[in-house]
Amino acid sequence: MSNVKSVVAEVNSDHHSNTEYFAQRKLKQGAVGWLLLIGLGVAYVISGDFAGWNFGLAQGGWGGMFIATIVVAIMYLCMCLAMSEMSTMLPTAGGGYSFARTAFGPLAGYLTGTAILIEYAIAPAAIAVFIGAYCESLFGIGGWFVYLLCYLFFMGIHLKGAGEALKIIFVITAVAAVALLVFIAAMLPHFDSQNLLNIPVKADAVGASAFLPLGYLGIWAAVPYAIWFFLAVEGVPLAAEEAKEPHKSLPRGLIGSMLILAVFALAILFLGAGAAGADTLKESGAPLVDALKVVYGENTWLAGFVNFVGLAGLVASFFSIIYAYSRQIFALSRAGYLPKKLSLTNKNHAPHLAIIIPGVIGFMLSLSGEGDLLILMAVFGATISYVLMMMAYIKLKIAKPHMPRPYKAPGGIVTASIALVLAAIATVAGFVVDPKVWFMAAAIYAVFILYFLLYSRHHLVAGTPEEEFSNIQAAEQELNT
Repeated sequence: MSNVKSVVAEVNSDHHSNTEYFAQRKLKQGAVGWLLLIGLGVAYVISGDFAGWNFGLAQGGWGGMFIATIVVAIMYLCMCLAMSEMSTMLPTAGGGYSFARTAFGPLAGYLTGTAILIEYAIAPAAIAVFIGAYCESLFGIGGWFVYLLCYLFFMGIHLKGAGEALKIIFVITAVAAVALLVFIAAMLPHFDSQNLLNIPVKADAVGASAFLPLGYLGIWAAVPYAIWFFLAVEGVPLAAEEAKEPHKSLPRGLIGSMLILAVFALAILFLGAGAAGADTLKESGAPLVDALKVVYGENTWLAGFVNFVGLAGLVASFFSIIYAYSRQIFALSRAGYLPKKLSLTNKNHAPHLAIIIPGVIGFMLSLSGEGDLLILMAVFGATISYVLMMMAYIKLKIAKPHMPRPYKAPGGIVTASIALVLAAIATVAGFVVDPKVWFMAAAIYAVFILYFLLYSRHHLVAGTPEEEFSNIQAAEQELNT
């Protein structure tokens, strides 16, 4: 009898301990609606419309960049459709990590989560460098002081909670979108298709032509820069635990933001190069501003307006990706993959350490001033995670066809397979463009993997949303067999 009592006491103690553990790690539920999720998806990416994409013109010419953009847009659209389905199956803050863990187990979940973390933790550092350059141009003040100010100010807002942060993100993103619309309207009357093809042809390149001045290989080399048009839109499901009616709002947020971004990407690619000339923009640090100066002359109000509001676009992406990395770290830490203290939440239900500590690391990375290098490292993490997430979708579709799916992706496995193949190609494209950067990112990834193998796999936490979901599905499968 005493043995029974001791067992019951131990079970009650474990339950109390688990309840207390997760009580200290709660996000603010119902704080985000579908419109804010669309704003979040656009905010993640919108800085790529203002700078970075144009370097693809130097790699592949306008034709190479155009083909790369179409291919990458198809990859992201297919991926967003598949992720919309998975996010309604498993609406947790882990996003892609949760999908991979449910499909393949703890190791796959960790590999996916840390690949996403590399993307989201490094990208703000790169954007901080670009913000510093814009501020230097506009106000004569840049460098480390601007980087520090960005991190302190925007981390402070995120510590106030998700609802407040995402509302501010939405407003900033709307301002940046207005600047893009002004640019599109200003360029449209001056479009000339001949300007798209004015990059000199490299005679010895295989397949070289006016459309593909650097040949067929230029298409592949342009892929990482085409990704800048869409990088991080897949982060919308990270808001799942704070979303209103996630089964409806998450698909709307993912697909809605992706469609908006695709329209902006193609309009800017056509009209920027078509009005100012592809050769003019291929190495520009501020392609939209330089395009306006070519067409309308120096010191026009249009160029000044887009230059100033371009800063808002960079801020929107910087601000929103802080949200993304904090939620990814929160989920990984809550599950025991990363130090558990990183998932503690404050009185506003914001994961304060998951916001602050990566911010400190990001600030230190930004001091390198190597924005382009940091972005390419972020692309490495992104493409690795895309491959793993699409593999997870296919596995879940085959192994667990009866799982509740409030939203179903058109095309199902075919759609996910298209995204999978294109993501694998994009991963290799990053290596082709700059092997040194690729290996640097791979080294960071290897350190994460060693941490799991040597330590965190022995300290995983029971009862996380991902694990509970897997246990329920396993129990249901046993009952059906």
